[in-house]
This record gives sequence, structure tokens and C-alpha cells, in this order.
Amino acid sequence: MKVTSTSRKIFVVLNTLLMLFMTVIAIFPFLNQLAISFSSSQAIMEGKVSFFPIGFNIVTYQDILKGAEFWINYKNTLVYTLIGTAVGLTLTTMAAYALSKKNVVGKKPILFIFVFTMFFGGGLIPTYLLYRTLSLTGSMWAIILNYAILPYHILLMKTYFESLPEELEDASKIDGLSQFGYFIKVAIPLSKPIIATMILFIAVIYWNDWFAALIYLDDKLQYPVTIYLRNALVGANIASQSGGQIDASAVRKIPQSIQAASMLLVAFPIICVYPFVQKHFTKGIMLGAIKG
Repeated sequence: MKVTSTSRKIFVVLNTLLMLFMTVIAIFPFLNQLAISFSSSQAIMEGKVSFFPIGFNIVTYQDILKGAEFWINYKNTLVYTLIGTAVGLTLTTMAAYALSKKNVVGKKPILFIFVFTMFFGGGLIPTYLLYRTLSLTGSMWAIILNYAILPYHILLMKTYFESLPEELEDASKIDGLSQFGYFIKVAIPLSKPIIATMILFIAVIYWNDWFAALIYLDDKLQYPVTIYLRNALVGANIASQSGGQIDASAVRKIPQSIQAASMLLVAFPIICVYPFVQKHFTKGIMLGAIKG
């Protein structure tokens, strides 16, 4: 029979209360924004909204979702995220695997270059001039290639590949597998946790990005949905600062309401996907931190 001491019971109770308190703190901003997005303009202006909507309405969502431009931009975001994640994961995985090998020629200088770029960037203007010289401006490839390879992702995957037993590679050579065959048939299947982690990392970057699109794209029909919602929020702020009247039929002019609805519309797909990759995400981060 398991005996639990009084001090242990006190610790469990206090720890549970602390975790519940931290959970409330973490969830409150999300619930607050959800309530604001469905509340009336009067309740928002008077600061009455907390956990639950007051004067429930969906006018803000109707105003955002009714435009054809919104759905075009949403489709662009899906395209950029899917293609960008595929390109980024492929390049990152291959680079990390190559750099995880001890006998790679020039490994240290290459790693130094990667780490150097984590602290010192080329600058916005030189990068823009480079993209324009390569005829990438005005193209979706300016968005996709901008985040295709990130040093942190490479270092994380490199650490994971280095944690794989060397005996597996030796056994695969005996069985007649080439280096590429070992990479595809052995290393990749064993790296599902870190790959799931990278998919989430890279997808979130592409999904949330708006600055690169603002700089490198000119056509509004090429914009991601984050630009559309940003412009809506900026317009709402300008309208409110100009002293325009706001009533229940014009709730879209409430900056807080637009901000809340915009945040939820952008975050909703990621929130839906995260529970399915959470296990791999946590495991990948822990395993990737074993060495290094």
C-alpha cells in the first residue's frame, strides 16, 4: 500500500493550484479576444467585456468574410504555407543531415556562416536589391525563399541527426545502402519527431508572416491574409481617430473588435493543427537538445 506523507500532499495541492492559476493566465487573453470579437460596439467601448460576449453579434466577422479579396488572400496564405513548408523542410533536412557528418569537408566554416547570420543580417535594403536583381520581387518565391533555410532550424535538426547511433549507418552500409539510401530509408523514418517539430515551426512562420509580403509584393491579389487583416485594422484605427461616429451597425469600425476577430481568424488553423503534432513537437525539442 502506497503511503503519501503530509508534506507530499501539501506539495501536490500547491502545485495543482499553481498550474491552474498559470492556465487561467494563459487562457484569459484568448477568451477575452474571443468575447470581444462577438460583443457589441457599446460594450467594447465601455470596457465591459471580459470572458463572455456582451450584446452578442457577428457583424465583425461578416464584414471581414464577405469580401472576395479576403478569400483570395486566404488562399494565398495556404499556398505560401504549404509550398514554403515543403521547400523549407526539404532544404533544412538535407543541410542538417550533411552537417551532422564528421567527415564533411568545410563543415566548420559552413557552420560558422550559419551561426554568423543568426546575429548579423544583410539588411533590408541590400536584401531587397538582391531580390530585385534576381527578379523575385512581385513573385511568391520572394516569400517562400525568404524563410526557406533558417540557421536555428538547421542546428536543431543537425543535433538530432547526430544523436542517431552510428552503428545504424554501419549496418546499412553492410546491407548495401548508399549514403542517400540510408538518409531516405533509415534516418528520415527515425526522425519523425524532429520533422514534425520543423513542420510546425516553418508552417507557423509562413502562416503569420506579413512583413516580407509587404516589402516584396505589389499586387494586392498576391497578399497573404495577414496583410488583408492588417490593412483592415489600420483602416479601423484611422477611422476611429478621425472622430467618425460608431454605432451598432458599424461595429467593424471598432479597432478592438477587428483586432480580436482578425487574430482569431488567422490563429484558428494553427490552433486546430497543433493538438495533432503536440506530442511530436515536445519530443522533438527534447531530443534535439540532448547534444550540443
